[in-house]
Amino acid sequence: MPAARTPSERSALAALAAHFAPEEVAEDLAAHSAADVWQQRVQADASGRLARYRPEEELNRSLLYCQFITRSDEGWPTALTVLGERQPLGLWVLGRDRLPGLTASTVAVTGNRNATAHALSYAEDYARAVSEAGHTVTATLAFGVDAAAHQAAALTGRATLAVLPRGLDRAHPYAHAALMKQIVSSGGAVISLYPPGTPASGATHQASAHLLAALSKAVILIEALDHSHTLRTAQAALDLRRPLLTAPPAEDDIRAGGTARLIAEQRAVLCPHPAHALALL
Repeated sequence: MPAARTPSERSALAALAAHFAPEEVAEDLAAHSAADVWQQRVQADASGRLARYRPEEELNRSLLYCQFITRSDEGWPTALTVLGERQPLGLWVLGRDRLPGLTASTVAVTGNRNATAHALSYAEDYARAVSEAGHTVTATLAFGVDAAAHQAAALTGRATLAVLPRGLDRAHPYAHAALMKQIVSSGGAVISLYPPGTPASGATHQASAHLLAALSKAVILIEALDHSHTLRTAQAALDLRRPLLTAPPAEDDIRAGGTARLIAEQRAVLCPHPAHALALL
């Protein structure tokens, strides 16, 4: 079998990102090109799995769905430097040219997927206020609070940013395919850590929560169950020392158990009105 062609830097970075966490290759990339690091990893892989992977072909196939940007590209979100060695090697993007403007001042509005009417009302109020104050609302496209935040921000005429825990060949959840299309067509963007074809999983949700928090100046949490995906974003915000703000939870509703606990532990700042949250920002 002929030796595989040496990949370009971009395809090598995409290949490394698809197989390794950023911190696993950070030291090698500091001393060598991405193409060299990929070749080194292929040679060290006794399973042969990496040798069967074709970086150029995989990148070209993925580019049929979205674009791939790296840290050296214009428009790379500078907020991600807070992640240090865990900063992504690249991002998959729909709406690449909008990223610089969208990520200049981003505030996450996220919460319960099975939200109460109380939470949805707060999500809409906060998203409108954040947008009207000139910040970009970012959320996950998920059911409940996140979708309500995207939609409310759009009504103000401001574009939003969606962070997905899967490849951008389809929406997550799939029922929000039209919302995802609307976000892009109205001047917003959708980003992911994962190439097209990658399904959502617990690991992708965890990594995407860190990405969402890192991109944001602050995270506004509206109603969250304990031990839910949403609380991963809250914890990531705390880990990254991003302000964690929350609307008042509905009284005695189990769906706000995680939010209530964070308030009781004084880990989240209670903001009963959008103006209070914006004042803190």
